[in-house]
Amino acid sequence: MIHLPIHLAWEAKFAGPVQYRWMYPIERFLHKLKGYVRSKACPEGSIAEDYLADECLTFCSRYLHGVETKFNRQERNYDGGQLSTDTLSIFSTPGRSYGNLHVRKLSHALHNATTLYVIQNYDGCLPFIEEYKNMLLNSGVRNVEEVHRKEFISWFKEKILKLYNEGKLISTCFL
Repeated sequence: MIHLPIHLAWEAKFAGPVQYRWMYPIERFLHKLKGYVRSKACPEGSIAEDYLADECLTFCSRYLHGVETKFNRQERNYDGGQLSTDTLSIFSTPGRSYGNLHVRKLSHALHNATTLYVIQNYDGCLPFIEEYKNMLLNSGVRNVEEVHRKEFISWFKEKILKLYNEGKLISTCFL
C-alpha cells in the first residue's frame, strides 16, 4: 500500500481525471438493474419492465405537488440555517451542534496561538507576515520569531483595519 502513491501522479498525468474512467457509477447502476430481476428464466424482460416503471414514476413525481418525492424533499444532512456570504467560503456552511451543548472558553494564550496558526497557514496572509518580519529585522530586533509570535496578531489587526478604512481592501474576509 505504501508503493501505491508513487503511481498515482503518473496515472493522473497520463490517464486524466479519475471521473472519466471510474467504473463505480456503472457498477452501481448494474447493481440497481440486477435488483429488478424477478424471473431468472427471462431476466431481460423483468429488467426492462421495472426500469420502464421506475422511469414513469420518476417522470410523474416531478409533477406531483404537495406530495414528498425524492425531488422535493430536503437534503439528508440538512441542518437548517442560511448560507453566509460575508465570510470565507470554508466558514459559510450552516450547521448545528450534535448532542449536548458544551460551551468552552479558550484562554487568551490559546486563542492567540490558534489565531496565529490560522493566519500563518492562509496563503493570503503571507505578504503581511513577510512585511512584519522585515519590519522587525530592519528595526534591529534580535529574536524575531518570539516577537512575531507575541505581537503579530495585534499588528495584523491594526494593519487590516487601516487598509479597510482606506478602502484598499475589497472584502471584509479578514475582519
